[in-house]
Amino acid sequence: MIEFIDTHAHLYDEAYSEDQNQVISQSIQAGITKILLPNIDTNSIEPMLALEEHYPTLCSAMIGIHPCYIKEDFQQQLYQIESWLNKRSFIAMGEVGLDLYRDTIYQVLQEEALTIQLNWAKQYKLPIVIHTRQAFKETIHLLEKYQDGTLRGVFHCFSGTLAEAEQIIALGFHLGIGGIITFKNAGLSELIAKIDLQHLVLETDSPYLAPVPYRGKRNESSYLPYVAAAIASTKQIDITTVASVTTANAKKVFGII
Repeated sequence: MIEFIDTHAHLYDEAYSEDQNQVISQSIQAGITKILLPNIDTNSIEPMLALEEHYPTLCSAMIGIHPCYIKEDFQQQLYQIESWLNKRSFIAMGEVGLDLYRDTIYQVLQEEALTIQLNWAKQYKLPIVIHTRQAFKETIHLLEKYQDGTLRGVFHCFSGTLAEAEQIIALGFHLGIGGIITFKNAGLSELIAKIDLQHLVLETDSPYLAPVPYRGKRNESSYLPYVAAAIASTKQIDITTVASVTTANAKKVFGII
């Protein structure tokens, strides 16, 4: 059976409150052998860890604060994150980064929080999952400043330009490719055709960004093969190769045995 790894899925979200077990079962049937759970804020830690505890071989939790949840109390939130890092292991720092899509009110705080979490990634030898929206230059600037050869990870939900992809790859990071590649006018398919498969990992970002033919509906990890099929199509290779290489990439980035 083809093996896939969903490197980014919020399956602990309330969107799955009524059928979480069914969604997990469907994912397993679709060939998903590992699902990585990115954290959002201090409120999402408990449901995330509960899901990991229920499916310990399938689900692995990250830890970090999403940039959209960085406000005046961010230091208090990060204190809690640090306490968790001292208590137990996590598969990655994530998802963290910069998001200036709506406004730049908290830009300075977001940059401070990201800097702290980048240093934790280095201290705890963890890969880091980056969320960046309308803030690519600022994010790259910070990563270049703190990259000492040990930082590694994924730019989650990549939908940028070829030049941006090349900057990410040059920094030693992978591109997280999800449902956007199936969107007709997104332009991502043509871009991915030019990027070596060695630099890609697959993700769903469930419950968001469901691929065609489920666009606009709740996303699930079981839809990951649609993403792989789109990559296979644009690269004119078979889906087995996409699955094999991206799974190997994910295992390497996240230290999955």
